[in-house]
Amino acid sequence: MYLTKKIKEDLFKKHGEKAENTGSAEGQIALFTFRINHLTEHLKKNKKDFNTERSLVKLVGKRRALLDYLTKKDILRYRAIVKELDLRK
Repeated sequence: MYLTKKIKEDLFKKHGEKAENTGSAEGQIALFTFRINHLTEHLKKNKKDFNTERSLVKLVGKRRALLDYLTKKDILRYRAIVKELDLRK
């Protein structure tokens, strides 16, 4: 499987406050970004996989909602995570 427990811990440790805090907005955004990148690569090879395409669109929407939340809550945290993950916007 592409998303192991170790990868998740590393993502939350690197982008979140600490590895145990899996609910932080930065950690969730990092996790969604990792999954979005994986699904994007999958869809490049399997163009007719519409279930994965739908999942990708839902994940992008969830990430967008979290980014909007961070914009309203703390603009500095938003700018930091966007720069760290190299997201456009």
